[in-house]
Order: sequence, then structure tokens, then C-alpha cells
Amino acid sequence: MNKLAEIGAALIGGAFHHAEAIHGGDLSAIVRIELSDGREVIVKNGPAPKTEAAMLRAIAASGAPAPAVLAVSDEALVIELLPTGGSLSRAWASLGLVLGRLHATSGARYGWPTDYAFGPVAIENGRTEDWPCFWAERRLLMHLAHLPSGLARRVEALATDLPNRLPARPTPALLHGDLWGGNILVAGDRVSGLIDPACYHGHAEVDLAMLGLFDQPGAAFYEAYGLLEPGHDERTAIYRLWPALVHMRLFGAGYRPMVERLLQASGT
Repeated sequence: MNKLAEIGAALIGGAFHHAEAIHGGDLSAIVRIELSDGREVIVKNGPAPKTEAAMLRAIAASGAPAPAVLAVSDEALVIELLPTGGSLSRAWASLGLVLGRLHATSGARYGWPTDYAFGPVAIENGRTEDWPCFWAERRLLMHLAHLPSGLARRVEALATDLPNRLPARPTPALLHGDLWGGNILVAGDRVSGLIDPACYHGHAEVDLAMLGLFDQPGAAFYEAYGLLEPGHDERTAIYRLWPALVHMRLFGAGYRPMVERLLQASGT
């Protein structure tokens, strides 16, 4: 912990005074450090600090809140310490507005300039102009070699049928890419920042599906976000399958029932 803190302090030209580990990061080490001049910042490592810095800057450029990037190297990312202490249960309306702002920023194609990762699980972001192709190749088929044969066959069958299930060219919205309650900072009744992104451009419903996988957005969220596209309910299980597969690979067979439920819900 102290080594990461010292790296972060050096990156912003300060002397490290005190560090405290921040819990909740399963795949990265995160510390809050206090410098001898009284400044407090967050320092984290991760699969690719410079890529994460670019993602945080993209979120901020959209008008959605994100911690400012103070310094970055191949070893560490130093970001602003944002206010917290609030509850997401009181900030659903704020999150709806924030996500609406994020998704209003669009790209020319689906994907991102660089690949990324959740720990040892690669996130392939090679750009395409066909959304069902992107979701099949970059989010489902890349898991097949890591799955039991029965599950792999079902996932492959679903991927093959995606041109009949997903819109061919939805607006390539800027996505957070790993949107759940732990990556949403709240102060009072407002969202103060979106953190730990895995950004790319894709169908906006992906973030909404992920959000509802582990959290239960209230009516205020949907009222603030705006109208959903026709057929979104039928696509939700397909979009939730990717994070479920990632969790199964990262954390084990305890997530297999979730994967199977989502395959069944998708009619596969």
C-alpha cells in the first residue's frame, strides 16, 4: 500500500504523509493518501492506468461527473477525491440525468481505441460498424474457450442469432461499461462521480442492463433518464449475459446459475 501511495505522491510532486486502503476494488489496489501539504487524493493501479485516465476524461467531457485526472503513469493513476457519504437510493433521479448526459455523447463506430481488461479477463474493443457483430465477437464468443461445453454451445447459438435480436446500428453512445452501485459515488442526493469505467461506444441499453443486474433503479431514475426504446425488455438478458460471464470467469462457478438464467431468459 505504501509503495503505491509513494508512487502517487511523486506523480503530483508531493511528499507522502499518510495512506488508507479503500475497500471495494476487487481488481485494483486503491488508496486514499494525504500529502504533507494537506492535499488528499486517490491513487490506484490497475490493468492500464493511462487507458482508464482517458476514459475518465471522456466521461467528464460528456458533462457527466467524474474525478479529475491529476496525474498518470504506466504504474498508477492519481485522481481527485470526490465527496461521498450519500445513498444511491436517494440519488436515482440524479443518476438518470447523469446517464442521459453520458449517453448523449456518441462516437462514429462501436468500440474503443484500445482494448482493456477486468483483471485477467480481456475486454476486446476493436471497432466495428455492425452492433450485433460487435456484441457477438467482442462480448460473447471470446468467452467460449473458458466455458463448460454445454454453456459454450448455448452462448455460441445466441451469438449466431444476434442479428435477429439486436438493432443493427443503434446510436454508438458513450458507455461507462461497468455500471453498478459500487462505481457510482453519491453525495447527499446527487451523483458526485462515476468511477472505475470500462468505456466504449455501444448501445445505451448496455449500461441500463448492467445497472439493473445488481441494483434496482427506482422509477425516478427512468423518469429522469427518458424514454426507453421499444423492445428493450427483450434485449436486457442478452446484455446482462456479458457481465455474468465475466463474473463467472473471475469469481468462479457460483455465477453459473446467473449465466444459465440469463441464457434461458434470452430463449437459448
